Amino acid sequence: MRDKKLPLIFIFITVILDISGLGIIIPVLPKMISSFTGGNMSTAAAYAGWLTFAYATVQFFSAPILGNLSDKYGRRPLLLLSLLSFGIDSLFMAFAPSLAWIFLGRILAGISGASYTVASAYVADISTPEKRSENFGLINAAFGMGFIIGPVIGGLLGKMGQQVPFLAAAGLSIANFIFGYFVLPESLPLTDRRPFNWKRANPVGALMHLRRFPAVAGLLTCITIFYISGHSMETCWTFYTMLKFNWDEQMIGISLGASGLIMALVQAVLIRLVLPKTGDRLAVYIGMCFSIIGFVLFAFAGSGTVMLLTLIPWGLGGLGAPAIMGLISNSVPANEQGELQGGLTSLMSVTAIPAPLIMSGLFAHYSKPGAEVYFPGAPFLLSAALVLIALLVAYLSMRHLPNHFQKPGDEPGLIPETAETKPGTVKHIA
Repeated sequence: MRDKKLPLIFIFITVILDISGLGIIIPVLPKMISSFTGGNMSTAAAYAGWLTFAYATVQFFSAPILGNLSDKYGRRPLLLLSLLSFGIDSLFMAFAPSLAWIFLGRILAGISGASYTVASAYVADISTPEKRSENFGLINAAFGMGFIIGPVIGGLLGKMGQQVPFLAAAGLSIANFIFGYFVLPESLPLTDRRPFNWKRANPVGALMHLRRFPAVAGLLTCITIFYISGHSMETCWTFYTMLKFNWDEQMIGISLGASGLIMALVQAVLIRLVLPKTGDRLAVYIGMCFSIIGFVLFAFAGSGTVMLLTLIPWGLGGLGAPAIMGLISNSVPANEQGELQGGLTSLMSVTAIPAPLIMSGLFAHYSKPGAEVYFPGAPFLLSAALVLIALLVAYLSMRHLPNHFQKPGDEPGLIPETAETKPGTVKHIA
């Protein structure tokens, strides 16, 4: 049992570190940008949107390459390499002397952050079809933990100096690299590997290739819209709460830590109680309805207390995404899980190219001094409308979705054991 659980623990920690590295910068970002530009909060928000744009653009191109490489060489080497590069990037960010260097650091982080692709493929490898949604929920719980650790570290250690949080992130990443080197077995058997193909190792090629599974197309559209909606939270939370409720860096870190804790509890605990009773499809509807409620309440929150309480319905919206990912993953064969996860990560990344600019632009426009209509909550209201659209797309798509992919003669989701299977390869876990 111990051998089976350690790889999943490692994946969990790896995703936490990836998101922590992104979240660590959030509390210190407004003042960091302002120190280089001398602008006000609206100007800093606009620059923050471009930083996310740079990060997402690089991740968009990197994710399918890493996913396809992992289908050829296995998940283990790609995961370890990404961890090492993340540690190097954190050191780079710690000593960035200008805004241009911060942009360069976000580009390097985009490459490292694409390890989420390989981590998701690893989880798909070791999970049975009926457990994939729950284990994808565990990955999303790691997202939540990352948003706890990252902003809290950034908010607390940031008071000791802007370099300190990044040095801490570098140390954690290198420590996890060492841990993974000793405990992480390969999850993809030699018999399930396929040649690397550049035509399929680009974002467009990876997604176009998935057209062979037409039942998946609607859900890909759904999750794309859902990803876009989430960027109002990632892009505008810090600026919105600083402007409207006069929160400082420490309060920002605490609030984001609370949001991460709620997300982690939903994804790691609640989803394992709910999914066996509701199934993936109903969980999608429940999660999206809670997301809509959360975003609307964010937009019209009249106090910081209401903003914090609204994190609960917003966090319950986290039931939806893992269920969608499980439905999609169960429709694709085992030797293409890396490509699928690369495509999904590219979708996540491509939404982060225009979405932060749109969300930060809306915030800047409706919060600037002298605005004809003053409504800083506009990005959250847009997100609620987008989730409503995604809910409709999900309903239309899931009517025609098969239960799972199954090769003739195979038990669904099981990795065939052959003489060619690499020693130390992990098998499925619950």
